[in-house]
Amino acid sequence: TLRNQRAETGKEESQDDLAELKIKINDKKLPDDVSKEAYKQFGRLERMHPDSSEANILRTYLDWIVDLPWTESSAENLDIMHAKEILDHDHFDLQKIKERILEHLSVRKLKGEKAKSPIICFAGPPGVGKTSLGKSIAKAMNREFVRLSLGGVKDEAEIRGHRRTYVGAMPGRIIQGIKQAKTINPVIMLDEIDKLGADYKGDPSSALLEVLDPEQNHSFRDNYLGLPYNLSHVMFIATANVLDQIPGPLRDRMEIIQLSGYTQEEKLAISKKYLVPKQMDENGVGDKHIHITDDALAEVIRGFTREAGLRNLERHIGSLCRKVAKKIACGETAVTHIFGRTVDELLGPRPYSQEDERKYDEVGVATGLAWTAGGGEILFIEAMKMPGKGMIQLTGQLGDVMKESAMAAITYLKSHAQELGIDESAFEGFDFHIHVPAGATPKDGPSAGVTLATAIASLITGSKITKEFAMTGEITLTGKVLPVGGIKEKALAAMRCGIKNIIIPFGNQKDLAEIPEEYKATINFVAVKDVREVFELCLVDWVEGVGVLAHASDSDDSFESDEEEVASLRGAPPLLATARRGAGAVAGATKVRKYTTKRKRKKPSESGRGRYSDAA
Repeated sequence: TLRNQRAETGKEESQDDLAELKIKINDKKLPDDVSKEAYKQFGRLERMHPDSSEANILRTYLDWIVDLPWTESSAENLDIMHAKEILDHDHFDLQKIKERILEHLSVRKLKGEKAKSPIICFAGPPGVGKTSLGKSIAKAMNREFVRLSLGGVKDEAEIRGHRRTYVGAMPGRIIQGIKQAKTINPVIMLDEIDKLGADYKGDPSSALLEVLDPEQNHSFRDNYLGLPYNLSHVMFIATANVLDQIPGPLRDRMEIIQLSGYTQEEKLAISKKYLVPKQMDENGVGDKHIHITDDALAEVIRGFTREAGLRNLERHIGSLCRKVAKKIACGETAVTHIFGRTVDELLGPRPYSQEDERKYDEVGVATGLAWTAGGGEILFIEAMKMPGKGMIQLTGQLGDVMKESAMAAITYLKSHAQELGIDESAFEGFDFHIHVPAGATPKDGPSAGVTLATAIASLITGSKITKEFAMTGEITLTGKVLPVGGIKEKALAAMRCGIKNIIIPFGNQKDLAEIPEEYKATINFVAVKDVREVFELCLVDWVEGVGVLAHASDSDDSFESDEEEVASLRGAPPLLATARRGAGAVAGATKVRKYTTKRKRKKPSESGRGRYSDAA
């Protein structure tokens, strides 16, 4: 009958498939334990009816074993100079990362296959080139490249695979990536490893502990395969924006390499070498159609982007190319020259301008530096007071740590009012309001401690805060300034906003070694141990133990300088000498500005304390 004929035909086809599968198993160079398991499962498959559900599961399982690379590997190119040329061609600067890759190639050249592959994590803000670096590394080493996006992954089975008892079971992403690469030594990029989630199905970050441990991953067991697989030849490169979101044990298994943002000069060089040619090619225009001057690129960088990375810059360059492409499509054939003065006509109003920055010294407004996942940012912390009952109000979506920093700053000023020359009654009968603009953005962390203290001290004393300084550092109840993180990113943020003087904690001087020399030649870093040193540097006319010197129209000329006058009041060394001695090392080409100008003063009152009054 027709049914019997179909059954016979299906049986013959099944026999042909089984014979083909057995040839593949015989030809495949499998490890002994894998080969033993493969033949065992093949024997079971032969005894099953071809239409049974378990036969399909076994057939899929054997296909995975056959398709996976067990001994096949890419022939590595260990030529150090060749790898250096590729890395330099594909990426600007990033010397630390390039050096690390070349070191690994050197070890591989000396030790051969016995050398363990490094497990590296590139950490930095978006758009700085973390993912593209992985591709260049694979290209330089002549290895296959596989990218696995881990953002939003919540199921442990995504890493370790599903057990074969489940319907639709599959291996995890690691084994799938190996199959895709078809070699046992690819470069696997674990993108956005800090975005891993966790729920009732398990914790994928815990499953990665075995994958990223060189002492364990030589016998990684995927739940689907149920066999040991050697991952020690794989070079794993992870990327992350925020390291704090990675669990400690997982972070401990990776070698962290930080990627900071780019300066305006670096962005200009990258634009000319990489971004402009790329966007011209993608938008179908060439040198005979468009010419973008360096001045135009600089205007785009300054006025249309304020980011650590390059994505928005590339978008705006692409927008310029598309506008020229439109002209060409409409029949215009002349070359379009884009100058700095014509950028606004093509791209529209600038989202960023110099007006966003402080133009003059103000009372109660201090410039702070903060670290974010997108790089460094500047913060303007504002403080105001009004008649009240001594209440303190904090606004701007501040986190608990930042609120505690504000309370610590106020407590310090109250408890040291007499030493600082502050009238203790200044705190009585007033409410204080501290606000950090950009209220829709949550803010937290200890870095704003000294900035909060400076803003409040300025408000209480009436002394203006110089706009020339930005600052970062944690404050204690005793006024000590403790070290914080993200110094390089914060320095870049200050450079983007034209600030040349940065106050950092004394304990962060070690971080200056990571900052390129060209940054140090542009920025003046001042290291401080105590918040009083910050007051002396940033509060105009501030004198510790005396308070604030006000203008006077006439004066006794018996003093050669303001510093001598102040020294006579408190028996202390001159102000600027005190500031320089206490401020610690100053890294940079320029010295700290002297913000106390020589003015004519009236003689102080007998007490020698408090504020000088204006002459009638």
